[in-house]
Amino acid sequence: MAEKLFSTADRKAIVNAIQSAEVSTSGEIQVHIESRCKGEVLERAVKVFDTLKMHQTKDRNGVLFYLAVVDKRFAILGDKGINEVVPEDFWENIKEHMTGLFKQGQFTQGLIDGIHQAGEQLATHFPYQGDADINELPDEISFGS
Repeated sequence: MAEKLFSTADRKAIVNAIQSAEVSTSGEIQVHIESRCKGEVLERAVKVFDTLKMHQTKDRNGVLFYLAVVDKRFAILGDKGINEVVPEDFWENIKEHMTGLFKQGQFTQGLIDGIHQAGEQLATHFPYQGDADINELPDEISFGS
């Protein structure tokens, strides 16, 4: 179910949004989509964050967009480095914007907008480091069960 929600073109647009956001930052953004979320959504997002090794970025500036499509639940999880510098309500504001689009069935656009908003903050606090900056995590969407 999770993999069927987004067409090939949708997936490409989401990956392009990740790559576009990461051009200006040393931060890393990943999207993980699964059908169901067992337990609390934030706890599941933390487990996925760990499984994807997002905590291993040099500056601890990874951001995970986690979606459980059947359960209609999602979370945005930033690592320690980014959470120390963004406003306290930052993730909640992005979630509210995305929720509005999700309720209209605009899942791809919701993700793209959220990725761009996160990327803007990452670029402000973790600017691109030139040749020293490497892509530490894959840009492709990961899928769970």
